[in-house]
Amino acid sequence: MKPKTGAIDFGNWTTQVRKGLLELCILNLLSRGELYGYDLVKRLASIEGLVITEGTIYPLLSRLHKAGMLKTRLVESSSGPARKYYALTIKGQRDKIRLNAYWKELSQGVSGLLHE
Repeated sequence: MKPKTGAIDFGNWTTQVRKGLLELCILNLLSRGELYGYDLVKRLASIEGLVITEGTIYPLLSRLHKAGMLKTRLVESSSGPARKYYALTIKGQRDKIRLNAYWKELSQGVSGLLHE
């Protein structure tokens, strides 16, 4: 059933919020140290409400890499194919700081509205 005109499409709204937060989560996870793609997927999937899939993460990692925020390296594995590890670049570290500051300011402001 399509939502009525003027009604909030809750599913679409939550999808857009999650997409916006995903980059922030990835940058913060990688600020702790390099991780390979599947490990990132598992850690992000453990965040309740984020609801992500591999098909969501890998294109985003590729885009962040092309934007100069991430660097990668391949590591051979004795138990299967080589693993691609991701780490923050200096640009990625700077962008993470900016995004965190913005998120803190925004979330505090929105929280203030929720408690009124």
